[in-house]
Amino acid sequence: MNPETQARIKKMIDDNKIMVFMKGNKLMPQCGFSNNVVQILNTLGVPFETCDILADQEVRQGVKEFSNWPTIPQVYLNGEFLGGSDILIELYQKGELQQMVEVALAS
Repeated sequence: MNPETQARIKKMIDDNKIMVFMKGNKLMPQCGFSNNVVQILNTLGVPFETCDILADQEVRQGVKEFSNWPTIPQVYLNGEFLGGSDILIELYQKGELQQMVEVALAS
């Protein structure tokens, strides 16, 4: 990944408490896994930003290297990589995600 792409990814993560790299956007997810993440975050009623990796091939590949995680979507919370759809579903079902999000948004 080139330094410019790495800097762009880092800036998006740093500028947003909850950042989701996904296929599509929060208004129109383009895959089921991305839709799962959007639905969970909408259910929690929290603000989040998305980056459509389908529209930017450099970010699509770069974010996988950045997180050392091979799949999309990827969720960052307060600058830290949280995981993808399966991890978010698991945290949500256990009731842990809401608490993590509240702490992140309060900081």
